[in-house]
Amino acid sequence: MKKLCVDKSSCIGCGFCFSSFPDLFESDENGLSQVKVETIEEDNQDALAASEGCPTGAISIKEEEENAN
Repeated sequence: MKKLCVDKSSCIGCGFCFSSFPDLFESDENGLSQVKVETIEEDNQDALAASEGCPTGAISIKEEEENAN
């Protein structure tokens, strides 16, 4: 599993991600992107396309850290 992230300091609120991938992203109260689903499958093609298509590089996909029990 991977973690989908948005860097709010880089996001310009262009709407590419939440208009193209509404299952993964939404607009926050300031018009910036926020993730709706943080944990994604390894091969989620929509998440990859959003990350690659973000004009400012604000979207990233990271390794999910496992909780130590």
